[in-house]
Amino acid sequence: MGTCGLMLKKTIRKRLNPSRTVENILCRSSIRDAKLMQIRSAKDDDALDIAYIYNYYIATSHATFEIEPIDEAEMLRRIEECWYSGYPFLVCEENDEIVGYAYGRRFRVRQAYLHSVEVTVYVRPGHTERGIGKLLYEKLFDEIRKGDFHAIIGGISLPNDASIKLHENFGFEKVAHFREVGRKFDRWIDVGYWQLILN
Repeated sequence: MGTCGLMLKKTIRKRLNPSRTVENILCRSSIRDAKLMQIRSAKDDDALDIAYIYNYYIATSHATFEIEPIDEAEMLRRIEECWYSGYPFLVCEENDEIVGYAYGRRFRVRQAYLHSVEVTVYVRPGHTERGIGKLLYEKLFDEIRKGDFHAIIGGISLPNDASIKLHENFGFEKVAHFREVGRKFDRWIDVGYWQLILN
């Protein structure tokens, strides 16, 4: 194995082990009735609920550039891809219902990008503006900081004031703006990138 291969293998071993990611953590949210929510690692049988949440945004929002809905099997494949690559995939559970999820993934495939992670968060329709995205990101970033990462990146399809506010509240700064790079719902959509440097 060459030097690059050894470095890659060593770095991946230092990454997050899905078996030790957040489990059974109870977080008191900012909801007025102060219910307890559980932030935990995603499990295989969460895939259907997660796909439901994501498909809502595919159908109704430019938050994702996907056009066609995905099924449970495809969502499970994506979750497992995160696990096997050493990235955290978390869900927020309330009353046995998945009300949001967040995960990290590799920013780009070239080896020099290995220390950068791209993050995403989605909240179940009907549960927005309850602080769920904030709770998920808090725990997600805690897990990312345990790994061998240097930069966290969030891509935001614009406009999206709520997502911008969420990222900037965690210290992210806007570093790029691409104009009219996506087309959905018969209109052109800009994409911005926000970045947080660790260490």
